[in-house]
Amino acid sequence: MAAIALALSASAPAEEPAIRLYAAGSLRAVMTELARDYAASGGSPVEATFGASGLLRERLAKGERAEVFASADVDNAQALARAGGWRAPVVFVRNRLCALVAAGVDATTESLLDRMLDPRIKLATSTPKADPSGDYAWQVFEKAEGLRPGAFAKLDAKALKLTGGPDSPPPPASGSAYGAMVAAGKADVFLTYCTNAVQAAREVPGARSLALPPALDVGASYAMTVAIDARPAALGFAWYVLSIPGQRTFARHGFSPAALP
Repeated sequence: MAAIALALSASAPAEEPAIRLYAAGSLRAVMTELARDYAASGGSPVEATFGASGLLRERLAKGERAEVFASADVDNAQALARAGGWRAPVVFVRNRLCALVAAGVDATTESLLDRMLDPRIKLATSTPKADPSGDYAWQVFEKAEGLRPGAFAKLDAKALKLTGGPDSPPPPASGSAYGAMVAAGKADVFLTYCTNAVQAAREVPGARSLALPPALDVGASYAMTVAIDARPAALGFAWYVLSIPGQRTFARHGFSPAALP
């Protein structure tokens, strides 16, 4: 990202077109705030498209145009860079996986694996390969196998892939997609990012966000890449994401900053 710093000699003119950002859906709230703050500080406006990182990466690979890509994992950003036309990605923030638990479900961090394995419990995830959240959920299943042989097969078979896939219903115009699934009774336990689980628990009466037990804990590193032909304004926005003010905004939204001293 050293090249980004070199591009900050001047702010982009106000009349320049908006910066084109493609970003993980779990970044919607924080990136919307960062874009507003960047524009207020004299930068160009940002036009953001949010969605499952794998699906966004596929769209970019097929020719859609963006200048900044912020993925909920490293692999999708690296795939763009390897294909050409994008800079080497940089990890800009971190998250963790939590469990969003519906009202009335008797679960604690310590008993969470029991509840996940319970055939009566509807366990939901996002869609692996299309959405990194789903990939991280399967990492949880792999860790569960180490604790209880046979657990992976049971979790793999029962997990409901309710979000993040090419055929998944679109997220609601406002509010949490995960909360909506739990509120509608489609999931009793939903494995998702802790930032998502906390937001959904605020919206759904009785729902709770539970930390995973240490033996099942899975972290998520978010990586950002900038198009080789991106304008200085887009490079400036990427640098703002990594700046101390930007990283403090991530912290306020529940993420773990990656670039603060």
